[in-house]
Amino acid sequence: MARRLAAILCADIAGYSRLMEMDEQGLLARQKKHRRELVDPELRNHGGRLVKTTGDGMLVEFASAQEAVQCAIDIQSAMRERERAVDQAERIAYRVGVNLGDILVEDGDIFGDGVNVASRLEGLAEPGGICVSDIVHQAVEDRIHAPFRDLGRQRVKNISRPVRVWQWTPEQVAPPPPSDLELQQRVHFARAPDNIQIAWASIGQGRPVLRAPHWLNHLDYEWRSPLWRPYLEQYARMCRLLRFDQRGNGLSDWDVGEISFDAMIGDMTAVVQAAKLDRFALVGMSQGCPFSMRYAAQFPEQVSCMILFGGYIHGRKRRTDAEQIKLHVLGEAMIRDGWGSTNPLFRSFFTSSFLPDAAASIAESFDELQRNATSGENALRIYDMNGDVDATEWARKVRTPTLVLHCAGDRVAPVSEGRLVAKLIPGATFIELPGNNHIPTAGTPSFDRYFDEVAAFLAEHNQ
Repeated sequence: MARRLAAILCADIAGYSRLMEMDEQGLLARQKKHRRELVDPELRNHGGRLVKTTGDGMLVEFASAQEAVQCAIDIQSAMRERERAVDQAERIAYRVGVNLGDILVEDGDIFGDGVNVASRLEGLAEPGGICVSDIVHQAVEDRIHAPFRDLGRQRVKNISRPVRVWQWTPEQVAPPPPSDLELQQRVHFARAPDNIQIAWASIGQGRPVLRAPHWLNHLDYEWRSPLWRPYLEQYARMCRLLRFDQRGNGLSDWDVGEISFDAMIGDMTAVVQAAKLDRFALVGMSQGCPFSMRYAAQFPEQVSCMILFGGYIHGRKRRTDAEQIKLHVLGEAMIRDGWGSTNPLFRSFFTSSFLPDAAASIAESFDELQRNATSGENALRIYDMNGDVDATEWARKVRTPTLVLHCAGDRVAPVSEGRLVAKLIPGATFIELPGNNHIPTAGTPSFDRYFDEVAAFLAEHNQ
């Protein structure tokens, strides 16, 4: 069995099973025509060797990463035009992943981590798009003048190390340059009591503030998010912000035996110890609020003050409103049946609930964050954990100064839940903000008011 370095391209047809069910003969005829007139000629033009086809997909070896990426771009750009006249629901759209690495060769077939990573990159790509590994991006960025967006490091199945991923799509515009704060970030790993690795990072200077994990985190990708980047920048200007990816998503371990509130508190404790924190402020947003309440109740000597935004006492399964329970069941179905789908409709169920009034670019980035942050299996486990929470007793035991903020039209956690949080925590202050978004977006009155109140509260209590 021979070994060599090669660029590997993996491609498949997005939504192949659905397309076959709609029009099997038409799909096969169009795909054969694309292969004959476009794909195969481009492979030859760029020196690609077709190793094998796999029903809706193909595996191709190139001697050059530059040729592999240029070939992928040429095919994807042409496919957009070739399928433009077809109804959008019936269009053929390829997903492509490109990696550079060692491969094993036997009887013309290729194997190894280099191939496995390319296959996982293909699964991350948007329909019509291309995902490449960081080593490929470094090899081609000065030679191919096409804008790639940094998706940060991603956990991919059966690969132990995070893989940094870059994405190209036909309509891609050049990304903004990284900020000084982003460049300062260093990711570390803490080991939880059950030996799970938890990724954490800190930015900024001053008194420490620990952000509890909310619905799906990604330490790297959040810097590319127009929703979360302004929050990171604002907090970093007034404190040392520490945050971590909860187990099962982001850069933390995905293959975990337990996802529970007990495990999450253990993860928070591991990060506090790894960061050598003595006394700090605690910030909870959404699901991070119950985490924060429990942590503050258990470790009052560590928490100087607490800020809770968009939180709740009762998860959806514990609320008395029948509509809330129905929404939880619907959310379970959306995750179970469509999280890994290339059709964003399934994840948009969450996006439209979290950010009903957000700009399209922010909503799209939130959808992409969900897709890249975790697997459907882990998303369902985290979602069910949050739906079953009852933080009543934790809230009553909190003795630290607490600021509670909530948007009036929040559709994820009704404002009544926010008021209940403030009612149950002794001495808590409640502030209602305008708007319907679960998380206010930069440039809105709610965002500005949030940070005005937070800055004043931290200045008084985080000593």
